[in-house]
Formats: sequence, C-alpha cells, structure tokens
Amino acid sequence: MLPPIGQFAVEPRPNSRGMPPYGVPPPFFTSPEASKTMTNTPHYDLECAGVTKNFGSFQAVKGVSFDIPSGSFFSILGPSGCGKTTLMRMIAGFDEPNSGDIKIKGKSVLGTPPNKRNVKMVFQHLALFPMMNVYENIAYGLRCTGMNNADIKKRVQDVLERIALPDVGEREIHQLSGGQKQRIAIARCMVLDPDVLLLDEPLGALDLKLREAMKIELKLLQHQFNTTFIYITHDQSEALVMSDNVAIMNQGEFEQIGTPQELYHQPKTAFVAGFVGDSNRWSGTVKSSDGTGGKVETSQGLPMSFSAAGHNTVAEGSKVDIFVRPEFIRTVRASESGTGGIDGDNQMDGVVDSLLFNGANSRVLVRSGNGELIESDVTLTGHNDIKPGEEVRLIWSSKQAMCFAHEERA
Repeated sequence: MLPPIGQFAVEPRPNSRGMPPYGVPPPFFTSPEASKTMTNTPHYDLECAGVTKNFGSFQAVKGVSFDIPSGSFFSILGPSGCGKTTLMRMIAGFDEPNSGDIKIKGKSVLGTPPNKRNVKMVFQHLALFPMMNVYENIAYGLRCTGMNNADIKKRVQDVLERIALPDVGEREIHQLSGGQKQRIAIARCMVLDPDVLLLDEPLGALDLKLREAMKIELKLLQHQFNTTFIYITHDQSEALVMSDNVAIMNQGEFEQIGTPQELYHQPKTAFVAGFVGDSNRWSGTVKSSDGTGGKVETSQGLPMSFSAAGHNTVAEGSKVDIFVRPEFIRTVRASESGTGGIDGDNQMDGVVDSLLFNGANSRVLVRSGNGELIESDVTLTGHNDIKPGEEVRLIWSSKQAMCFAHEERA
C-alpha cells in the first residue's frame, strides 16, 4: 500500500544501499562540485515566452508564456486538439516554434536538437525495448554517453532503489506489471539526470484502478527525484491530484495558470469553470448587478442570485453563463424544506429522476419543472435515502453561483 502523500517527510522508507530514503527529495546524482554552484542555479527550470507554432494557416500554439519553478510538478490540461502535445514537442526539441523563446535552466534552447537538450520524455505507450531486460533498458542511455560499465551498474542500481524496485534488473519487460513498467520508463529517463522530465499522458493506457494508484506514485516519485515534471493530460483528475500548478489550455492558448485549488474555486473564465470539475451550467440575462453580484434570469425562466467571478464584470442586460458545482447544492425533500436551518438564497423545486450511487460520493439527478436536469451530490447511507420519483427542493447560496460573460460552447 502506498503511503499518503503527506507522510513522506515524517515516515521515509528505509534504504539498504545508503541512498536517501524514499520520499526525501535531495538533488539526484549531484556531485560535490555541482553542490558548490547550486546557489547560482536559475530559479526557473523552464521559461517559455511568446511561443507560437503554425502549421500552414493553422495556428496550433498562440503566443504561450509561462515559467516553471525548479522542482515543480506542472501540468498542462486541456481537451484533445488544444495544442498540448505540440507545445511539449517544442520543449523537447522535436519541433521549432515560429516565434518566441524557450529557456531551460536560464539558457535558450532554440535551434538545439533534442539529443543536446537535457530534457527527457515519457510517452503514453512507454516505448520500452522488449528485446532488453530491465537493466539494459535503463542502462541504454548511459551506454550511449560512453560511460564505463562499473559506473553504469552503480547508476542503474541507484535509480532502481529510488523507484522501490531494487530486485527487478534481470526481469524481462513482459514480466512486469503495468505500474512497474511505468516506473521503469521513468527510471530510464531519470538515470540520465534531466533538468526537465516531460510526460505525455503516460497513464492513458492503464486500467482505472492502476491509474488511480499511479497518480499517487508519480507524485511521490517527483518528490523523490526533486526534478521538474511537466505532465500533459486531458484528464482533470490526474492534473488536480498530482500538480503544484496547472495550466488550462484551450485552442492554442493558456486560459489560466494556478494551483488546483485556485482553478477549482476561483476560475477566471467560463471555459475553466466548465472544464475543471463538474458543474451545473445555465445561460441567462443579467437583471441587476452591483459589481459584486446580482440577479439573473436563466433562459428557462429561473431567477437566480449570483456572485461575480473571474475578471469580467457583468452589466445589466448582458448575456452570462452561471456555474454551480453539484457539491454546493443541497437536496431536501419538499416536505422538509420549510424546517429551517438550511442556508441558501437560490431554490428550485423538482422531482428526483435518478440516483448515481458511488458510495460516499453519490449524486442525484433532479428534473425541474421546465425539464432540465440538475446534479446534486448526496450522501446515501442506506437508511431513509431520497428515492427516484420523490419531490425535492434544491437549495444553494449565491456565493457558490459563479457568473461569467457568455461564451459560445465548443
């Protein structure tokens, strides 16, 4: 069983070879000479400034700028076709930008071929060599550098210790589990001590249960190596669970960069509010606004109070989109809705259409009088639970209704 992420500082794993304990993030393979100059290391491992990439008349990446602090887990999250992989290929050196600059450790790498950049990449299908055993897979890159066999053996064993697989060196690739293959693919990159590790949806081919376990494992490994990880995904759960910061990408541009908590609770655009997490969404027209909130009438005729969100102020008469997350909507039986003690200035009556049971994270779908379905999170204990067909009232606070200037849905 994997330790919780918060434990690695207080319960480090023991190590049999004198290496730093699993979970403690010292610099990986840092020599005494390098340690003396660590204070001069640039603050950012990666800097992108105005990076643009065109394919004919199509602009895949549009002037993207961002900086990644040293030792961070940074994710780029967005729908398929938004430009994530194109941006990663430019960082890796497989494509050159049409304009802008890319710096690694403070030095521009424009024109530098992939094999001359200290950047490594883990692909979705891992690309492990099936004709080589685990040891030879990890040692391959070191052999290409001309390193002697004694040093290669030490480096390979060290990295196997760090990924908590010290005894698999002689195994064939087909003898490994999916999770072990993931760790070997990362070890093959990390043995070369990269400045930045790029991961292009590496969990996409795994089954759900293993994917959930590997989210925690990847976060622990990133702390273990103390190397900057840049993770590309369209799966919001992967990005939110593992990342220090996340960039939301849409149609070649970054909509917002922030911590997972900021993106979830303080989205700056309607796209971010709708893409990150689950939300109920209404379109409507502002009836009144005082700059901090106001009232809107939805296209279905529902009056709703809202709070201002993002950078856009909404004026009276403007078209808007309103988002309310299911966990912020209380569902009570209609017969109990007048008993008091329930805070919320927005209310809607409806009938339970169906229940989506998922243990403690279950959800109820309520059909309103005008036929729309509203989602609300509920706790189903097996005793006196709400059932399909019951009349209920949905209640939520205006503070949880995020309002943005209207955007056409893709």
